[in-house]
Amino acid sequence: MAKSTYISENLNESHIALVKYLEDHEILYFKLKELAIQLPKSLGDNVNELVENLHQKGLLNRIERGVYAKPNYSNVNVLATFISPGSTLAYWSALHHHNLTERFPYTLFVKTIYRKRDTNILGSKVKFVTVKESKHIGTMLEGFGANGFLVTDREMTIVDCFDQPRYGGDLDDLIKAFANEKWDNERLITYTKAYGNIALTKRLGFLATLFHADSLQGFIQYARKQVNKKYSLIDAGGLDQGEFVSEWKLRLNIKRDNLLQMTQSGY
Repeated sequence: MAKSTYISENLNESHIALVKYLEDHEILYFKLKELAIQLPKSLGDNVNELVENLHQKGLLNRIERGVYAKPNYSNVNVLATFISPGSTLAYWSALHHHNLTERFPYTLFVKTIYRKRDTNILGSKVKFVTVKESKHIGTMLEGFGANGFLVTDREMTIVDCFDQPRYGGDLDDLIKAFANEKWDNERLITYTKAYGNIALTKRLGFLATLFHADSLQGFIQYARKQVNKKYSLIDAGGLDQGEFVSEWKLRLNIKRDNLLQMTQSGY
């Protein structure tokens, strides 16, 4: 809070007028600069002081510098994507959102095309993962109006998580989700192509032959064409050991039997 900001003891007419404006226009959260432009001049000229006063009185929550929300608004998914333009709920958070895992992420993962420091919103830790704009695809809108937010679709979520397993929770969960769900060939092709990660494509291609040999033929054929000469580990974070699969240039540092067992494992 700026030292020059005057905090009044009681609500005055301007405070009440601002609260009424937010109510009348159904504004649940806002950026201070944008609100100042919308307001009548009589309120806009003093909006910084008015908002700070309302925040000090508990009538507004400060989400971050220059961003506020009503005290009864608690949709962290919306607020986290609101404070970072070009962002979407992703990785483990999207995995849980789509019911692809029962493990609850205590960190909210947000994919964004701009650098953004991790933060805490209403008690929830938010992790921002910066990607190239070409990888900010495969999104869908959840919710309506002011409660709407973007989340990666199911195929983009599984590709994201296999690309960055450290943000996807547990590898067992990812393999279980991939094995037990149905997937769209064209989306998997489009998303893996956008990432250009050959090791990722090989892993998903191999797992597709293991679990979806019939339904994912289109993706499997595409993935086979991407196989290079370098061997990659099926678990990138594991030891360099195990069976070599020459067709996919993969080394199974997780045994086939264990991969199959993961699809049945409980939580």
